[in-house]
Amino acid sequence: MESWRWKVRASIAAFTESEVEEAALEWLEALGWQVAHGPEIAPDADSSERADYGAVVLERRLRDALDRLNPGLSRRRPGRRVPQAASA
Repeated sequence: MESWRWKVRASIAAFTESEVEEAALEWLEALGWQVAHGPEIAPDADSSERADYGAVVLERRLRDALDRLNPGLSRRRPGRRVPQAASA
């Protein structure tokens, strides 16, 4: 019975972090997500989407998604802020 646990642990250890990341990005892209790699949106890039590397949440993308998911909300609350949890 213990042998199946060893096989599971061995198969998990066979993947590197970059392999898991690449597989996840491919999967999300196949589902219709827009994928951007770090250097493309880095603070010093031409198409920068963050002020520094500490900015984990891409606020413009979050606001755009909130507007798409909640049409009319921004018209009722002009100048609204991104939820506190996202900017922490």
